[in-house]
Amino acid sequence: MLRRRSARTTNSIVRPERSAKRAVEGLLATLLASCAPDAPPVVIDGSSPGRFAATAAAAREQLSSDDRLAFDQALATVGSRRVAADPDKLRRATFDGMTGAEIAEDYRQRSRTP
Repeated sequence: MLRRRSARTTNSIVRPERSAKRAVEGLLATLLASCAPDAPPVVIDGSSPGRFAATAAAAREQLSSDDRLAFDQALATVGSRRVAADPDKLRRATFDGMTGAEIAEDYRQRSRTP
């Protein structure tokens, strides 16, 4: 007696031609993305807490993983530079007008010991 396969079982089988097609599509998407012009770097806007949060998040997305770590450390340790009544206001004033890459590089320069 022959059993019929259910649609669920048939659909879960990975067919070689489909996986090859997906691999080629993924490769083409990667190539197209690498050819696209780079977006201009996001400049941090410290004029308000909301603008700062939005532009800092956008600037962070443009960074490599190493730069993101330095960027995050810079934002977290800005209070150690000066004593301020409002650390968030100090953070906004310190990084206003800088890009994410500039903030990461500034942190690296400041954290080096002579």
